[in-house]
Amino acid sequence: MFQDEARFGRISGTRRCWCPRPHRPVVATEVSQEYTYAYAVVSVPEGALDSLILPHVNGTCMQIFLDEVAARYPEDRWVMVMDGAGWHRNQDLVIPENMRLLTLPPYSPELNPVEHLWDELREKWFHNRVFDSLEALEDHLETGLRSMEGSSEMVRSIVSWPWIIDSLLI
Repeated sequence: MFQDEARFGRISGTRRCWCPRPHRPVVATEVSQEYTYAYAVVSVPEGALDSLILPHVNGTCMQIFLDEVAARYPEDRWVMVMDGAGWHRNQDLVIPENMRLLTLPPYSPELNPVEHLWDELREKWFHNRVFDSLEALEDHLETGLRSMEGSSEMVRSIVSWPWIIDSLLI
């Protein structure tokens, strides 16, 4: 399984959009310092995605996420591949019995396929959007994540990189 976190906030990103000629599109924007974080783990061969929305990226939230993933798959044993963020190396983390952690090399986000899931989520669910509150953003984020979790074929098409699949078949 590959794991990553992403920050989603009330800062809207404007992108190109379509409207009939001769009109110009009007897109609302907002800059606010309110954020929430999505934690996700994906099983590459199956395209199974599990996610959790938490208020921070720190050791406490990471522990909640690890415990939740371990509880969802109590009969399985997992190797979770993640980046070297400080909260991943927190000395207070209690690694669940059915899980082992493997850290990617430093400064190599391109090796983590979950990064591409975040790109897909932002492109399909968050462009040209303004949210009235952090709760509205979290509701929309939950809807997007549930949609992705329900579409293992789409997730697999994004994360099943040949080098990952080949390494699993050895």
